[in-house]
Amino acid sequence: MAYNIADLFEHAVDAVADRTALIVGDDSRTFAELEERANRIAHHLAAHGVGPGDHVGIYGVNSLEWVEALVGAFKLRAVPINVNFRYVADELVYLFDNADLTALVVDREFAPRVAAVHDQVPGLAHVVHVDPPAGAPPAISPAPSPAEIDAAVAALGSVPWADALAGASAERDFGPRSPDDHYILYTGGTTGMPKGVMWRQEDVFFALGGGIDATTNEPVKSEHDLAEKGLATETPIRSLCLPPLMHGAAQWSIMRFLFDGSESVLMRRFDPHEAWRVAARHGINNLMMTGDAMGRPLIEALEEMDGEDLDLSALFVVASTAAVFSTPVKERFLATMPHLLVVDAIGSTETGSNGMAVVAPGGMMRGGPTVTPARDAVVLDDGLREMAPGTGVIGRLARKGNIPLGYYKDEAKTKATFVTGPGGERYVLAGDMALREEDGTITLLGRGSGCVNTGGEKVFPEEVEGVLKAHPDVFDVLVVGVPDERWGQRVAAVVQPRPGATVTLDGLDRHCRGRLAGYKIPRQLTVVPAVERSPSGKPDYPWARLAAVDDAGAATSQSAASAPA
Repeated sequence: MAYNIADLFEHAVDAVADRTALIVGDDSRTFAELEERANRIAHHLAAHGVGPGDHVGIYGVNSLEWVEALVGAFKLRAVPINVNFRYVADELVYLFDNADLTALVVDREFAPRVAAVHDQVPGLAHVVHVDPPAGAPPAISPAPSPAEIDAAVAALGSVPWADALAGASAERDFGPRSPDDHYILYTGGTTGMPKGVMWRQEDVFFALGGGIDATTNEPVKSEHDLAEKGLATETPIRSLCLPPLMHGAAQWSIMRFLFDGSESVLMRRFDPHEAWRVAARHGINNLMMTGDAMGRPLIEALEEMDGEDLDLSALFVVASTAAVFSTPVKERFLATMPHLLVVDAIGSTETGSNGMAVVAPGGMMRGGPTVTPARDAVVLDDGLREMAPGTGVIGRLARKGNIPLGYYKDEAKTKATFVTGPGGERYVLAGDMALREEDGTITLLGRGSGCVNTGGEKVFPEEVEGVLKAHPDVFDVLVVGVPDERWGQRVAAVVQPRPGATVTLDGLDRHCRGRLAGYKIPRQLTVVPAVERSPSGKPDYPWARLAAVDDAGAATSQSAASAPA
């Protein structure tokens, strides 16, 4: 046995076969049921030419079948490839081709999109489609007609999911697997075309915190020790995972709880009011989301639902990964449920986990989120040397040890992101600028690529956004740099106001005074109906920059000529 994703799942199955593993809507799977169905889809794919190392796309909203396809591909030693359900024709052609897909599992209503590009991706030889649950609302707007979907399914020669499973073996009779088997996660799209981050399965398991003994910060001795540790409690953790499975944060939340025999709940699409009802119905202990994009509407929905009979007494952790909570959102969670642990877990597809902060009432961030670093998380100077605590010098957040092999089929990006230090140690750069504090914690300052240089002073957008989100009239905001004749760049805020509210530049200025240095305060305001973010909540800074630059002279934009101060 090895630190292999399929092996780790099978350990849990053998230990707790009758436990509930997964719930979506009104349907559920025990560990044994999930095992059987994953075996069947693996055998079906194998019968249609899919073998070890082949790439299988999964294209759909959250569902039981999404997870079954994921586990089934791993069992076969194939490589599951996440497909963003927001993508349209050109993006799908790029991803299907770049990822070398040989097979695809797709939600039936997305079939017309696949059929429209199928001739351009000749390597895609086999398609299986998944029917939506009865009564489920369309995932696409405008939704294709039933006739369009039927025609697409026929053109693709797609096999219904139920038929694929019914005609395949349920046996676990696969050959030995390896910790070197690959896991590829496609990321990006807001800063260029998507890129596949390629990991060894053992490396991604440890990089995302799997198998790390919390008391020693070192790996457990073996995968069998891991299974025994994770399954020691008689009462499994119940986790509600809100982001879409097409993103790594959700995949790893689900797999983590599968490995230790716990229970995961998914929603097909994010609905903040319904999320609380689901949490109460299932006695959720851990609520996982991505930053303010989900956290703010969730806490506001809970405040609106004050009259509903919701038993949330089992909930003790609210966690964000891939994006941090702003201080105001944390404070509102803690004011509503003082017993909570509010957790910021920082990391990326390229690095895995970089650190964690657990926030209690009254806790405040120092400029940016300050976290206890994960094992092997470091801060590098310009010479790629690890920085000691307390220097006060800004460096680059990085990770060593269990890190990816690189980007799939992209040597140039691999060379730029995966670097070797003067001592021969290999690092992956997280993209964030950071400070190593005196006590060894790490304070994130933001992405260097998004840093605003105004009159020679550096401004990190995330710090300014955190202050602006505390303004009572601001619902969401992104901060970018726009050209300025005198100062090179000026700080611009792209703001989505709360319904019925009016946001002014003078009002933001007054709010920021005393909280930020003068040069960090926005000198331009662009008001938008909605701030663009990915389904997982990640900010779309290129969109915000275009909105601010294009709108600089429009009625919705306000600007001031003050110099940095």
